Amino acid sequence: METLKRLQTRWSYPTGLLCVYGFFTTVKPLEPFLIPYLTGPDKNLTTEQVTNEIFPVWTYSFLVILLPVFLLTDYLRYKPVIMFQCVNLFITTAMLLWAEGVAAMQAMQFFYGVVTASEVAYFSYIYSVVDLRFYRRATSYCRSIQLVGYTVGSVLGQVLVSFSLMSYYNILVLTEVLTSIALVVSFFLPMPEKSMFFHRQHSRAVTPTVSPTATHTETGSVGGEEEEDTGGNRSPVGDAGGEVSEEGGKGKVEVLGCCEVILLLWRDCLQCYSKPLLYWSVWWALATCGYNQTVNYVQVLWEHVEPSQNFTVYNGGVEAVSNLFGAASAYAIGFTQLNWAAWGELALGTFSALIAAALFLMTFIGSIWVCYASYVIFKSLYMLLITIAMFQIAAELSMERYALIFGVNTFGALVLQTILTAVVVDGRGLGLDIIPQFTIYGSYFSVIAAVFLLRGIYTQMRDHRGHAPKSCAGGESTCPDTDTCPGYKL
Repeated sequence: METLKRLQTRWSYPTGLLCVYGFFTTVKPLEPFLIPYLTGPDKNLTTEQVTNEIFPVWTYSFLVILLPVFLLTDYLRYKPVIMFQCVNLFITTAMLLWAEGVAAMQAMQFFYGVVTASEVAYFSYIYSVVDLRFYRRATSYCRSIQLVGYTVGSVLGQVLVSFSLMSYYNILVLTEVLTSIALVVSFFLPMPEKSMFFHRQHSRAVTPTVSPTATHTETGSVGGEEEEDTGGNRSPVGDAGGEVSEEGGKGKVEVLGCCEVILLLWRDCLQCYSKPLLYWSVWWALATCGYNQTVNYVQVLWEHVEPSQNFTVYNGGVEAVSNLFGAASAYAIGFTQLNWAAWGELALGTFSALIAAALFLMTFIGSIWVCYASYVIFKSLYMLLITIAMFQIAAELSMERYALIFGVNTFGALVLQTILTAVVVDGRGLGLDIIPQFTIYGSYFSVIAAVFLLRGIYTQMRDHRGHAPKSCAGGESTCPDTDTCPGYKL
């Protein structure tokens, strides 16, 4: 009993439980075959109904629910929302199993929107129960296990479908069992005493903090196993003049009201979006919108190019390969010695152009194998770039501010995605077929590429002029640029 109590006080206990929960909630063997299931004999829906009437509900519900869930997650201290997410995932799978008709599938998409919005609790929980020194390791484990879960689910689904080991119905029953295991595990998660915003903990020994831009300890950097002590001095959200560090040990938890928290979040948000972070955040929102839209409807494109009734689909295998390639490219970035602050905009523009090219290949070549290969390239490049963007933003902010910027960027992407869905996809808008849709998505990334390439070229030219030596009046020596060296100004 004493051993169990000691185990529960270690950071590995909540991290391990959360990883088990994350694994069982992300193993979804049917997800790569959702379109064949909905349009096949099980549900007898048309591709147009799925594309133009059912799938848009997820985007709308996600947008409406995200902000309330974000605040409730922090107010309720994470664990209740994690359990709530699992219950909604169970309901989503149950409706896929037994519900029939367009209206029922729209309701299913609403519940799945709740599941997606509640994902913030999964990623925020660990920071409330783990010491600052172990943030990076705990985050790495929790994110990695989700990738493992998605990959295992995709491979398992591909094996079960390719070898006819289970029907779609039985695969969904298996998914319900896995979700039930995750729900049981969530009951054993320790209840946090503090949260990032509503229940903030002040240390006993109060020491002033430094500006977040003056501290260069990088939350997501590749390096040692533990965070440096300076990481604890990054300013917590909202306390403009009275920040405290964690160096003095645990103290009392201060509970703030809703209006006070919203005001503090607003003030902090204005402080966070400095010029460098603004560019990365704009790309994050724009690209995530296009990425989500592509991933949501790519199965419809595959079904159009090669109907599943005439072809053994390999959607699960493609998803698994794309996840592994994406993870490998994201991991490799940690070992790249490139000044992203100087070359980041050009990199964003160049790789966004390659993403656009991959989307155009998927759209116009008409070969399922080209579609599969282009999708792997598309997903790998996005995961590469989003990792760079997250790294650049996290390097300048405290954990609280990073969580805030993550939420704001996600919300911005969702607003853009809702507009794109309402205009392009929804039957009450243009209700375009899948080929015109993907033509628009490719063009969308082309515009992103053009904007960031032009911005990157402009930045390089400006920096080059700023550092170029100029001849002095006598012509015998050079002197610094007067713009960058005020001592030489007349």
